[in-house]
Amino acid sequence: MIKILFGVAGGLALFIFGMDLMGEGLKKSAGERLRIILETITKNPITGIIVGALVTVIIQSSSATTVMVVGFVNARLMTLRQAIGVIMGAAIGTTITAQLIAFNLGEYAYLIAAIGFILFFFVKHKNWQYIGQVIFGLGILFIGLNTMSDMLKPLANHPVFAEWMVNLGKNPVMGVLVGTLMTIIVQSSSATVGVLQTIASQPVTINNVVEPLIPLTSAIPILLGDNIGTTITALLASIGANKAAKRAAVAHTLFKIFGCFIFILILPLFLEFVLLISPQINPSLGITAVDIIKRQIANAHTAFNSINTLIWIPLIGFLTMLVTKIIPGEDIYIEKGVKFLNPRVTNNASVALELSAKELVRMGELAINMLDAVKIDFFTSNSTKRAEVDDIEENLDYLQDQIINYLSTVVSQISLTEPEALRLTDLMHVVGDIERIGDHCVNVIELSEYQAKEGLKFSSEANQELENIFNLTSEMLSKAIEALRNNDFFAAHRVLELEEKMDIREEALRLNHINRLNQGTCNPTSAVCYVELMKNLERIADHCNNIAEAVLDLVKE
Repeated sequence: MIKILFGVAGGLALFIFGMDLMGEGLKKSAGERLRIILETITKNPITGIIVGALVTVIIQSSSATTVMVVGFVNARLMTLRQAIGVIMGAAIGTTITAQLIAFNLGEYAYLIAAIGFILFFFVKHKNWQYIGQVIFGLGILFIGLNTMSDMLKPLANHPVFAEWMVNLGKNPVMGVLVGTLMTIIVQSSSATVGVLQTIASQPVTINNVVEPLIPLTSAIPILLGDNIGTTITALLASIGANKAAKRAAVAHTLFKIFGCFIFILILPLFLEFVLLISPQINPSLGITAVDIIKRQIANAHTAFNSINTLIWIPLIGFLTMLVTKIIPGEDIYIEKGVKFLNPRVTNNASVALELSAKELVRMGELAINMLDAVKIDFFTSNSTKRAEVDDIEENLDYLQDQIINYLSTVVSQISLTEPEALRLTDLMHVVGDIERIGDHCVNVIELSEYQAKEGLKFSSEANQELENIFNLTSEMLSKAIEALRNNDFFAAHRVLELEEKMDIREEALRLNHINRLNQGTCNPTSAVCYVELMKNLERIADHCNNIAEAVLDLVKE
């Protein structure tokens, strides 16, 4: 039995490796067009389904397509309604692997792999290399199937296993659970369906009749379970994403689960339909049930996903509403990209600098929102602000690059007066200060997550101290951005006063913290977390002070 398990594991590894090689080769051939297609040609559910199917045929993984879609929804490049259409199409596209396996090309596996290897490694032309990679991957895939088939042959002579497989047909719910568990473990429905086809095609003699080791009545419930198990990948990918992305992952899960439930209810009818659309047993031509079981499973896989999609097309609106009910609330929308920078006025220094200052203020307002989100996350149990913080951080990094590039263009095009040069220098420094505030906010939320994960608790006194420091830091940041927005001398001076107050309070809190450690009222691990939190909040205050000093420089001029 150990030998069988190791052999199947090795064959499965080759199968998945071959499938991955095929997908990589096809993706390289398609290039960036895949992403462009997904982002643009999904305006209605029908085109979304077609695109989802085609992209999945190319990359050989419905999970990869679905994860990509969850990413697009998270980035607001795709609506939930569009995403559901693509997810449905991906379910159809992934069945192509099972159809390829059903061609029984195993005896040509080494020849296919050899041809692909030659093209992949020895031909200089890139396109032929990609084609070679696809063919090489296909060969490896079939070698993996052959390996599994050889290892599984002893099971055909194992009466207990054969009886168990037959009994799965009498207990379809158990078959669904087996298929679901297999796919959750392997993380690929294509791989588990391939394993199912390979096991099923092993011949077993029952009452002097050669039958498949897994009859179609048992294979279909396992197949339905495989389709449910594949949803786990998208669910994992949605962890930490925004609400819309989570809804897309849940929609994928409901689409599969409800489909499975419907098909279990009509299992006898579906079985008859699969038999109708598949090759028939023909003893006169030597075609037995064993010869056609792979194709029957492949056809069942394609039929389930195609019919399930047809059922759900008119219900996409309902599914969208349902997942919105399951995951209620609205995401805070962070406006992406630049708003004020105009490349046409870079030859006019005063106008360009004014526009840069406005963009900087907008950047500062994002930093205020970020610090507020971090504070809520820290003091609220089970808060989910990480996605919002990451979203703002990404935007701050982008705005920093855009503003610096814009100001660099201004410098390269015209000569600046001394006041203009001073203002430009100050603006560049402020860009860096705001971006660093964002970095420290990320550090704080990571410390908050670490604290929650490790179950670290602060004393009530330490919590009160941290809340006071958070409030002081928030006030400093708000005043600094107010000073920047209005060139406000008094607001800038208020920041400097608050910085002095911060230094005094921070020193007092350090002494309190040391006293708690000496008295044993503070956990040493919590103490490290406390110090790091204080350090990051103090750094944010330092950057607020820098912004205020830059404003004072500008006001003096």
